Amino acid sequence: MNFTDFNKQVTKIKNLSLPGEESHFKMEPEIRKQWRDSDEIAQRNPKRAAVMALFYPNKNYDTQLLLILRKTYKGVHSNQIGFPGGKVEPTDKNLEITALRETEEEVGVSSKDVQVLKELSELYIPPSNFIVQPYLGLYKEPKPFKIQESEVEAIVEVLFSDFMDENNLIRQNLTTSYANNINVPAFKLNGYVVWGATAMMLSEIKELLKQVL
Repeated sequence: MNFTDFNKQVTKIKNLSLPGEESHFKMEPEIRKQWRDSDEIAQRNPKRAAVMALFYPNKNYDTQLLLILRKTYKGVHSNQIGFPGGKVEPTDKNLEITALRETEEEVGVSSKDVQVLKELSELYIPPSNFIVQPYLGLYKEPKPFKIQESEVEAIVEVLFSDFMDENNLIRQNLTTSYANNINVPAFKLNGYVVWGATAMMLSEIKELLKQVL
């Protein structure tokens, strides 16, 4: 989709109600459902984080979505696809600032160049015990990305048309640091299997965009 048209239409999502958990559950792994049914989140004293779903034009002025491939490390989200973002720091005045700061640190997008359109539904991530607050933003005049090499392995630029294509919804068997051979719903984007919390947040974004585009 041409970014000029996307930019004109997408601002309408400001007035939409969030699909919330109903959209999340469409992409929820069975193992998370088991955690959700058996665990009291408040008792686990979760940490807070925020991420940014950033849409922007490529050189052909087609709309793209920015994702990142995380570094391989000793952690539950090692080598996974996600949004730029991270945990709250004491100096952050609010979660939106967290998302903007982390996006600037991880991929070099200046906070002043991002138009934050909407706060999305927060999502609890059991394996890492984080509650994550996602935001949707526009990066209308993109500059070359500069990755934080300690955190980010690669930039993953997804065409909007691929993101919205129902043929890119799949199911896949995966083995992770905390589960063996689990079958999960996922997006297949740029050759990557995008699942778990990122897929759940993408599902809500997709539901919102379907209503305005």
